[in-house]
Amino acid sequence: MNKITLKINNKNYEVELKGQETLLEVLRDQLGLTGTKTACEESECGTCVVTVDGKAVLSCITMAQAMEGNNITTIEGLADGDNLHPIQQAFIDTGAVQCGFCIPGMIMASKSLLDHNPKPTRKEIEYALDGNLCRCAGYLKIFEAVEEAGEKMTSKKQ
Repeated sequence: MNKITLKINNKNYEVELKGQETLLEVLRDQLGLTGTKTACEESECGTCVVTVDGKAVLSCITMAQAMEGNNITTIEGLADGDNLHPIQQAFIDTGAVQCGFCIPGMIMASKSLLDHNPKPTRKEIEYALDGNLCRCAGYLKIFEAVEEAGEKMTSKKQ
């Protein structure tokens, strides 16, 4: 057993690792942060995306042990109480949420993009979300949501 401390959503969690647990396993199984979804577990679908120090990361292939000392954000860490993050709100406002399974990963990948580039082109959005699969094929609405969120986030900063 190996104890480590992970900083997730601005809170420290002490976790025990038995072996080679992925960040996804620790988030869901040990900490109950189930907003990060499990699907392919092979880095093919993007449902498990979280941000680590602001960068979109596939938690299904990221070793939890390697995350000590980093700032991890999950979908649960975006809202401020009952106030949704502008990206979350934009997904609702544009109708980008269909079955909802891919949405946490899409939102986290979008957050990483918008934090680094608040006014991305459609091509930049498509590229940033390329590793995220939507089984409902709602990509157009998702791209619109990211554009709208970028506009809202930019206007808030001014």
